[in-house]
Amino acid sequence: MRRPVDPAAWGVQVEYLDAHGEPRAAPDTTVDAVLEAMGATPDGPPPGNRRSGARALQCQAPPRRMWGWAAQLYAARSLSSWGVGDLMDLDRLAQWARSKGAGFILINPLHAAVPVLPQNPSPYYPSSRRFRNVLYLRIEEVPGAFDIDIQSIAATARALNTERRIDRNAVLRHKLDALGRIWDAFRGDPRFDDYVAEQGEPLEQWALYCVLAETHGQDWREWPAPYQRPATPEVVHVFMEHHDRVRFHQWLQWLLDLQLEQASAHVDVMHDLAVGFSPGGFDAWSWQSLLAPGMSIGAPPDEFNTQGQAWGLPAFDPWKLRAANYKPFAETIRAGVRYAGALRIDHALGLARLYWVPDGAPPSEGVYVQYPFEDLLDIIAVESQAADAYVVAEDLGTTSPEILDALAERGLLSYRVVWFEDGEPDGYPRNAMAAVTTHDLPTVAGLWSGRDLKVQEELELQPNVDGWEEVRSHLAHLAGTSDDADVEEVIVGVHGALARAPSMLVSGTLDDAIAVIERPNMPGTIDEWPNWSLALPLPLEDIEVHPLANRVADALQRGRAG
Repeated sequence: MRRPVDPAAWGVQVEYLDAHGEPRAAPDTTVDAVLEAMGATPDGPPPGNRRSGARALQCQAPPRRMWGWAAQLYAARSLSSWGVGDLMDLDRLAQWARSKGAGFILINPLHAAVPVLPQNPSPYYPSSRRFRNVLYLRIEEVPGAFDIDIQSIAATARALNTERRIDRNAVLRHKLDALGRIWDAFRGDPRFDDYVAEQGEPLEQWALYCVLAETHGQDWREWPAPYQRPATPEVVHVFMEHHDRVRFHQWLQWLLDLQLEQASAHVDVMHDLAVGFSPGGFDAWSWQSLLAPGMSIGAPPDEFNTQGQAWGLPAFDPWKLRAANYKPFAETIRAGVRYAGALRIDHALGLARLYWVPDGAPPSEGVYVQYPFEDLLDIIAVESQAADAYVVAEDLGTTSPEILDALAERGLLSYRVVWFEDGEPDGYPRNAMAAVTTHDLPTVAGLWSGRDLKVQEELELQPNVDGWEEVRSHLAHLAGTSDDADVEEVIVGVHGALARAPSMLVSGTLDDAIAVIERPNMPGTIDEWPNWSLALPLPLEDIEVHPLANRVADALQRGRAG
């Protein structure tokens, strides 16, 4: 039966090539659900004008050939941390990295969670990508902190460092307790007033959202109806009645801004831009009219995630986004490059097309929806140049040569991961960032010991056993070791090989630098694995003098200097 609406006219790609190069057709029920979510009509989408004025711009290029560390900041605790790595830990890490010759540090997204309980541990499931997470504040560095007695709070909070598993709820309680006391004594600061004026309505809306969440919970979809949209009379009344509390949440963002600026002064801090945001969070609340109802973005099945993935993140309707002149996207990119030397765009392939999965459907039954790729690249180029920040496109996964070519033509660096590359690092492209692994993949020690594969099997994740064994053999080859070599020799050897790649950037992880076995995140799990919640087993003070960490740093430095 012929559809009255042409899916192609609305950017719905009813067939795609899967990870094995085989054509895969989307189910008719999925295509129909997507068209319905878009409000598609036989007349086709409304006409729209392309953005102009940025066509000649490319993204900023890295200043030189460099190496750096990739770190989960929440996991990188020091002895001064209150249970979680914070911005002053980033400051310390950056100074040590610079002393070893590093030029950048890639960190997990610092995107904002609403500061109420309970806290979602995933940095890739934020309430907002435009603001930052209060957990990353170093309380002792807050202006006015030394005038307030917070020593008992600090002692209790530092005791959280004895546990490897991070308790974000406890950290938030302690930090909000201390911050509330400091705020009560705060008598103003012209810098704060300037920041509030600069950030304007989005910051005001964010702070108001936090106030509403303190009463009604962090998911706006469960709030009373009068509060489920911004700027209703009831929402305005809350702003007037709780103005001091609104100012408190604006102040928290200003403090984060101050500390981030300080921590960014030593090496290029590369921020990670999550692919989306929580459907019940601030960005979804403020932009709900631009989202496709009943849809989640994800990824189709591939060699390493054989069941596909649905991430529970809402999808922008590409036609409504265009009609809004891409304001949400521009604000998000601008926030991501603030004080950043670089920006990594997670799942950058989604700039061209996103895999939509209807609510209730298995991830294998999704469909690709095309986005205004060139327009989005224009915005990235403008913001990259304005901030003097280079951009890395995480371009792993199911894709097409046209998408990869378009990213390269605009100056976004490609991403090369040893786990997915068959050849030698000396064959990697120049305009790329090369790494051994990522937060979603095994650490070297986890792969080499076989423990990571065993965990996948125990969790019934259907891992590709033969594929991982091939990766392990490739690792031994790159490291120049035998199959039964000591893991530290493998770690040093593979980083030495990686460092000789012609790629502009290469990175090692802090996890590999001290031979951590557990990976930060296990895709396909929720409570079965402590995703985003494992601190490094050593504080930064010990990592700085750790023999293996320094051997890895020296290997990276030698390779880059050669």
